[in-house]
Amino acid sequence: MVSGKAGRLLTTNTTLADVAETCFAAVRILEHHGLDYCCGGKRPFADACIARHLSPDSVLKEIEAASGEHKQDQDWLYAPLDELVHHIVNTHHAYLKLELPALAKRIEKVHQVHGPRDPQTLGRILEVFAALRQELEMHMRKEEVILFPFIEQYGAAIRQRRPLPRPPFGSIANPIAAMEREHSEAGDALGELRTLTRNYELPSYACSTVKALYEALQALEADLHIHIHLENNILFPRAIALEKC
Repeated sequence: MVSGKAGRLLTTNTTLADVAETCFAAVRILEHHGLDYCCGGKRPFADACIARHLSPDSVLKEIEAASGEHKQDQDWLYAPLDELVHHIVNTHHAYLKLELPALAKRIEKVHQVHGPRDPQTLGRILEVFAALRQELEMHMRKEEVILFPFIEQYGAAIRQRRPLPRPPFGSIANPIAAMEREHSEAGDALGELRTLTRNYELPSYACSTVKALYEALQALEADLHIHIHLENNILFPRAIALEKC
């Protein structure tokens, strides 16, 4: 067992999100085993392990061992909401704004050079990534212009002990539900990219550009998993809970 929220012990009956929240090392171990703690964070941990032919107890032991060595720098479960919003925007949104255009150029280059050798796979990678990029860029804009400023107002009201402002969209749960649907779609696209690349196994024709592309796609996947986890499993539930108080 490892400690979870408020010192509570995690067991195989807790969710993937609860396990991911224990420490950053837990996130890396879940990723290593292919356990989706972001979009699939509400799934029971034991069920997810069994579905991948893993022993839940063994995975928990790995996390317990790693948690003693790697402590999470920031406990986002209890940090002010506006601080968490700033972290997401300045870390994860900033990363995507730089990386998505660079990745698009790299994919286009690989497609141009190696497309005739593997037209079906590389053509589909080009299509999936283009759609993912468009969706993520629109998604970030909606969060930064509409949802996040309102969550920041919630955070400010709590600090100043003022009543929470009334959302112009009925309930804060409404835009959150839309953002979660889009997260799920992004997760599906990441899954397809992983399938198309056979878990990022380099093809026989791989050059340095293909290798750099596969490494960048894996880095994108890892960052998005953490990004979505922070929103789906921490920021959004906290904002909805405040509204219900």
